[in-house]
Amino acid sequence: MGGETKIGVLALQGDVREHLQAVERIGLTAVAVRRAAELNGLGGLIIPGGESTTIGKLIERFSLAEPIRDLAAWSLPIMGTCAGMILLAKEIVGSSQFRLGLMDISVRRNAFGRQVDSFEADLSVPALGADPVRAVFIRAPYVESADHGVDVMAEFDGKTVMARQGNLLALAFHPELTMDTRVHEYFAQMVEGSGS
Repeated sequence: MGGETKIGVLALQGDVREHLQAVERIGLTAVAVRRAAELNGLGGLIIPGGESTTIGKLIERFSLAEPIRDLAAWSLPIMGTCAGMILLAKEIVGSSQFRLGLMDISVRRNAFGRQVDSFEADLSVPALGADPVRAVFIRAPYVESADHGVDVMAEFDGKTVMARQGNLLALAFHPELTMDTRVHEYFAQMVEGSGS
């Protein structure tokens, strides 16, 4: 894939710089997105980890919700990591906070309990090859339930922590915090396959 493919990173709050750097590492152009006009011409969009309630309020404040939903409807690939997974979900267990509601999943916030607020684990992700993926979990959510159209890509402790539904990819962990670029490469393949 050439450098002309632009991947946007929603740059309202959270691990923005790390995702921008990861996109650049795989040879694509990374664009920080703060306004609706900056969504134009993107091949894909990443919603980073951070504080989901804060990011959600800023999405509303900057009138980004409908443009992002429209792009998703037009099959623009969107990847959400940690807080981004929460924002992609149609349902957030026990919460009425803002969400984009794009993916047919129910997500539980801060789901692994206080004693393991942050931890690392090796995940088997067959779609990314035989070698395990070192996953960094920080106050991580997980998918509590998913509809039939959702493909579970990885589990930890019996809980779904990576899932795909068409052009949407959701992860409970932070691939941008390791030097393993396979998740971003997989997303880049989604972008290439979408013809965006």
